Amino acid sequence: MDSVEVATEERTPLLNSDVEEILPIQSDGPAKPDPIGRLVSLDVFRGLTVALMILVDDAGGAFPVINHSPWFGVTLADFVMPFFLFGVGLSIALVCKKNPNKVVSTNKVIVRTVKLFLLGLILQGGYFHGRDSLTYGVDIDRIRWLGVLQRISIGYFLAAISEIWLVSNISVDSPMSFVKKYCIEWVVAILLSSLYVGLVYGLYVPNWEFELPSTNSTLSIPSYGVRAETVQCGVRGSLEPPCNAVGLIDRLLLGERHLYQRPVYRRTKDCSINSPDYGPLPPNSPVWCLAPFDPEGILSSLMASITCFAGLHFGHFIVHYKSHAQRLLLWSMNSLVFLLCGFIVQFLGMPFSKPLYTLSYMFLTTGASGFLLALIYYIVSLKSVFCLHPEENISR
Repeated sequence: MDSVEVATEERTPLLNSDVEEILPIQSDGPAKPDPIGRLVSLDVFRGLTVALMILVDDAGGAFPVINHSPWFGVTLADFVMPFFLFGVGLSIALVCKKNPNKVVSTNKVIVRTVKLFLLGLILQGGYFHGRDSLTYGVDIDRIRWLGVLQRISIGYFLAAISEIWLVSNISVDSPMSFVKKYCIEWVVAILLSSLYVGLVYGLYVPNWEFELPSTNSTLSIPSYGVRAETVQCGVRGSLEPPCNAVGLIDRLLLGERHLYQRPVYRRTKDCSINSPDYGPLPPNSPVWCLAPFDPEGILSSLMASITCFAGLHFGHFIVHYKSHAQRLLLWSMNSLVFLLCGFIVQFLGMPFSKPLYTLSYMFLTTGASGFLLALIYYIVSLKSVFCLHPEENISR
């Protein structure tokens, strides 16, 4: 991003030219938004997210307590994906302010979305057969269509298109004008969330069948199925592993063969004697323990995109508020609201679940993302300024 030059009387900028400048707020009126430079705090946020991903991927097998929750609940690993999506939304808010041409910006968004989706398809679609395998290639009848990068591409596309086309062309000079400028984006986010909740609790999930591979008795890598097994459902509004609407939509639109074949619920007590780790099936385990389920499916990815919209919201505070104290206060207040909403929704009956990406889980992880961003911003962008120039009294 382009750097920001700030002219002051007989002193140099507080930060070097490749990071965001710290601009004082005049007391005689609201400050006009300046061009947004590189936000070092966001880079640190991304770096910590990648470090956390590496930690849980490498150590999660040895320490199941930090690995993904088998179904309900939240562990350290369950914050990685929301952190990524939150950072994506935050970046969109900063980048889109420098691209006034909507058509050009839309074309760039489409190209990036397609590239990211195809990259995810190659990496997680089944082309690579494992680090210890020398084979390569994919059976098109069993290719996995969705995955981590595909989910990020979906969230990026929805948030970026909304930021390009749905933002009102008004200047922000008050809290009310801020709300009016971005209210349509939040209407879209609320509608998407309502669609998710409506489908999850409104769709009827009938009994369904899946192919049982011949080697699944030892939970090894699945091969071609030899017989069909039936999962008994016939319910509506269930959030349990076998009979939820998230899995139903994926089976109908993607096909049972194109889902993730080693779902995380195989680590539940119903499906593993070593729970919360993988292990042999317990006696009289339900047949759905061997059924496929995609943790990055269609409906859950739709809900995950709301985290990108939340990142957009936090990014708008950077664009329109130049004071450290204002940003930290607004981020903290909004993060607290998200956290409280998460626990309220859980209390009302929708538990935290990363595989389903429930509404409560979205609220909880978004609040945690906001608090982490505020902490990093305080340490990197504010604390470092006072350390470099302790004689300066920067009042926000």
